Amino acid sequence: MVDGVALVYCDEFFDTIWGKTAHGLVRFTRRYEVVGLVDSKHTGEDAGMFLDGKPSGILIYDDIDSAVSVWKAAGKPITHLVFGVATDGGRLTPKMRKDLLHALDLGLDVDCGMHYFLSDDPEMQAAAAKNGATIRDIRKTPPRNELHSYTGRIRDVKSFRIALLGTDSSVGKRTTAWKLVDAFNARGISAEMIGTGQTAWLQGARYGVRMDALINDFVAGEIENAILEAWDHEKPHVMVIEGQGSLMNPLYPGGFEILSAGQPHAVVMQHAPLRVDYDGIPGTPLHPLKTQIQAVELLGGKPVVAITVNHEGMAPGEIDAQCAKVANETGLPVRDALVHDLGPIVDVLVDMMARGGRA
Repeated sequence: MVDGVALVYCDEFFDTIWGKTAHGLVRFTRRYEVVGLVDSKHTGEDAGMFLDGKPSGILIYDDIDSAVSVWKAAGKPITHLVFGVATDGGRLTPKMRKDLLHALDLGLDVDCGMHYFLSDDPEMQAAAAKNGATIRDIRKTPPRNELHSYTGRIRDVKSFRIALLGTDSSVGKRTTAWKLVDAFNARGISAEMIGTGQTAWLQGARYGVRMDALINDFVAGEIENAILEAWDHEKPHVMVIEGQGSLMNPLYPGGFEILSAGQPHAVVMQHAPLRVDYDGIPGTPLHPLKTQIQAVELLGGKPVVAITVNHEGMAPGEIDAQCAKVANETGLPVRDALVHDLGPIVDVLVDMMARGGRA
């Protein structure tokens, strides 16, 4: 059962890397029925066609009022505004603030994954209370006395665990992780997503953490606890753990916590071959792919078994050639999860499972 009928807010950012939460919700969500998206730069376009060249039926509206009016007249009133922008530092611009207050004035429930907590803002609180709306700050962590420390009980989990890490932040790790979960389930091999960010939660991941909002002392324990909960309740054959940031990005370092606490049996690396600099740090070149693979294998002690490609900057006709180039460089199977079937990668992982997790 979905939480409600949702409008995704991404005004002026849908065509940028900051729109990645909105991108995820257009592609897939179990949590909401998404009926529209706000971005005045692309009014009237189909969000899926703009994003991936595939119609989604999700229309882009000029503003919140336009979408609310259309769907009220259609007999399917919008109940939720989902904030679809992920800015550096998780802060609101004045326009974002004005629009979110307006949504609350309309009585819409607002779900937001920013580091700035709307529910702690007196003006937002007052608007929500006055209009019977609810604010959910997705990055707000439980009280400290409810957080978990690492126990080592991860050793009791029998699921085959795959870490979907990347060579950079905002490179498509979450999207590929979902695609990999779907590929296993399509083969009749039960698989569960372990989300580690706010967008995975917004998309309906049942187990996970918002890793970048946690106090460092509890990161390992919360990752382990999410995996333990998934095992206790679902007993899936496979768990795919979504990566965060990248091991060697100075601005958004991440991945070691997942290798250490999640104890994956294998790693799949997401990579954008045409990306030159690290996300958010112009002039800081990405480390070579092979160097990043070596770093992950050294720290994690488990093999990188496949590469998945983000085709940013590529014409459609270039994708296969770029995948072949990466395959030749690494000797690993390479696929683009938005273009290709992930079958060859699943084959490698199933073979590892049959050999007790050995590459």
